[in-house]
Amino acid sequence: MSHDNSEPEVLQVYPGGAPGSENWDQPEELADIWWSEQKVVRNVSQPTLTVYLPDPETAQGTGVVLCPGGGWHFLAVQQEGTDVARSLNDRGIAAFVLRYRLVQTGDDYREEVQRNMADRERMTKAMEALRPMNLSDGQHAMRLVRQHADRWGLRPDRIGIMGYSAGGSVALNVALTHDAESRPDFVSAIYTAGWDDVPIPTDAAPLFVLCTADDEMASGNSTRLYTEWRSAGQPVDLHIYSKGGHGFCLRKTGLPVDNWLDRFADWLEAEGFHKAPPK
Repeated sequence: MSHDNSEPEVLQVYPGGAPGSENWDQPEELADIWWSEQKVVRNVSQPTLTVYLPDPETAQGTGVVLCPGGGWHFLAVQQEGTDVARSLNDRGIAAFVLRYRLVQTGDDYREEVQRNMADRERMTKAMEALRPMNLSDGQHAMRLVRQHADRWGLRPDRIGIMGYSAGGSVALNVALTHDAESRPDFVSAIYTAGWDDVPIPTDAAPLFVLCTADDEMASGNSTRLYTEWRSAGQPVDLHIYSKGGHGFCLRKTGLPVDNWLDRFADWLEAEGFHKAPPK
């Protein structure tokens, strides 16, 4: 399906500057990464939200904030951002790609990332400062979309959040800690490894969890997340494909997991957030 080739609107999540990262001096840039042919973003210090709207004739008033993954050092903004946003637009769903703050890296970022990931204490220290920033980034993104709901043709009670891997943690943490304006109406955690250890709130949104059984990073945590959400009495769907590994997103594998976004759309329809177009 063809898409509007005009440049999408980009909004600053914090118009006056993001608190806590005002003095970060590494420039945000596209970077090559060893696990993908598509470039990723690094060194986000001023979060933004990129707006992708569906054709007004097919729009249904539903919107999703997308939180790409990338191990807290990168954001897979094409694979887990733009590509998914365009696919959701084809289904009449608006999408908003969030560039949230990351661990800062220099010119030798490949070596820095490997050192951080190999040294648990080093990474834990970096995350102590970053996690509350990421929560704030996600909360503010939700508020921003809701504030502009009328302008973008959205229903304020049909605005959710979806995240992948590290971005899934951002999405879940917003679902776990929010106010009325930042509360997601639905949440989707795709191959997500973890989240903050806080009680599941009584107003927790319906949750869609998806991963593969051969993803050791996400499969055990996904089943635990399902159990905890269900034990709290909140609606939750769990989908585990046997194969596909980590980070598949919309990359064609020739496996059943290739159709996972259809399952998400089915779930949205079942929960009353979306109506499938007539065939």
